[in-house]
Amino acid sequence: ALALAPLPAAAQAPAAKPAGQYAVGDRLAAPAPGQGAFREISWDDLIPTDWNPEGFLSSLELDKLEDNDPRAAEALQRMREEWDRAPLVERMAGARVRIPGFVVPLETSGEQIREFLLVPYFGACVHVPPPPANQLIHVIPDKPVPGGWNMLPVWVNGVMAVGRIDSDMGTAGYQLRAVKVEEYVEEQPKRR
Repeated sequence: ALALAPLPAAAQAPAAKPAGQYAVGDRLAAPAPGQGAFREISWDDLIPTDWNPEGFLSSLELDKLEDNDPRAAEALQRMREEWDRAPLVERMAGARVRIPGFVVPLETSGEQIREFLLVPYFGACVHVPPPPANQLIHVIPDKPVPGGWNMLPVWVNGVMAVGRIDSDMGTAGYQLRAVKVEEYVEEQPKRR
């Protein structure tokens, strides 16, 4: 348990009251540090700074291989294995994060998506091979999302866990218990 020093009496939020018992000027207690807000992260935050995803490819001389060359198939298999065991950022465990991405359904029920992969770019896992494990997040939302959100861009707020989950669509290196999933809306440039 985290022990915090009490606030000075003047700065303390009022004690919780029954509904309808608040007076003008009463404030609700601010969440404890790290307890309320979700920190916005980017996909790059999920990649260890010392990892080079293409590092092993330099020795393969891919530009000298034809599509039907067995060495090309071997290189693709090696890349898939390397990417599926891509290193993870362990400090993300327990982090309260907000991240944008695209929905790739894993489990549906009727017209709802109950589990999905969050991917960093459109078409990942569906039209192109899956990205590295440190670029896939297995999401279990508190409430299912609409089935029409397949490959829709969304913001996901939730608590991150670190560990691999295999699915038919790819190996995710992270899991996110989503408390909020909402459509991604780009801000329009301000007119002058």
